[in-house]
Amino acid sequence: MLDQIEKMVTTLERPATIHGCGIGFGGPVDFASQKVIASTQVNGWEGFDLIGEVEARFGVPAILDRDSMVGALGEGFYGAGKGFRPLFYITISTGIGGGLLTENGLFRGADSYACELGHHTILPGGPACLCGSYGCLERMCCGLWLERDYGCSAKLLFQDPEFVSRYVVYLAQGLKSTLMFLNPARIIIGGGISKAGDLLFVPLRQELSRQMTSWSKARIDVVPASLVGDSILWGALALAQEHIYGEELGLRKATNERVPPSLQG
Repeated sequence: MLDQIEKMVTTLERPATIHGCGIGFGGPVDFASQKVIASTQVNGWEGFDLIGEVEARFGVPAILDRDSMVGALGEGFYGAGKGFRPLFYITISTGIGGGLLTENGLFRGADSYACELGHHTILPGGPACLCGSYGCLERMCCGLWLERDYGCSAKLLFQDPEFVSRYVVYLAQGLKSTLMFLNPARIIIGGGISKAGDLLFVPLRQELSRQMTSWSKARIDVVPASLVGDSILWGALALAQEHIYGEELGLRKATNERVPPSLQG
């Protein structure tokens, strides 16, 4: 994959001087140490020093975070989340991940494991997930498993109203937890599944309204990502702007977060 990245950079139509690199990685990341923890989809990434490799190949500083966290930055500063805080971003693609952008920046939790709603169990005793658990939101709703379970693409499945009516029950269960725990001003759904548009979002909002606790007045504002497939790319830009260029975008938490050693100074 690093060879592919290097090839892409060297074959740009308009070569430009590269000053830094922001990375949204598809799996858990230890932000403080800037290390990949693992990929839940592809073997071989455990503990891999991606930052060191990128910096060695390109000679520029780099900054790394989980892709769903980076997606929250992209939509929060450049997309459908502008002006909405706290903002919760969820990507539903090959897997499912989340990111929470607050007034003070990204909320990563004590150990960089916050917002992993894809591996929240919504169907106890359900089918096995790649993470080793059973009945996870990711197992029931992500594109990878939809194709394996039904033998056709998610795009085709969302043309079937009966399928959609079943699907939104599971997805709403995961989002209900987000609404009840975090009460975000807006939830943005990105990734390939979000391209279903009203075929998904209209019944999803209806199902969320049905499932939500009757006394809760928490807003149900769920919209598709406006940056579509580029949410994470724009978020990687925002991450680099803050941590490499030092622009004040309000992304860095005031406490409990240090700038990685390679970026200090």
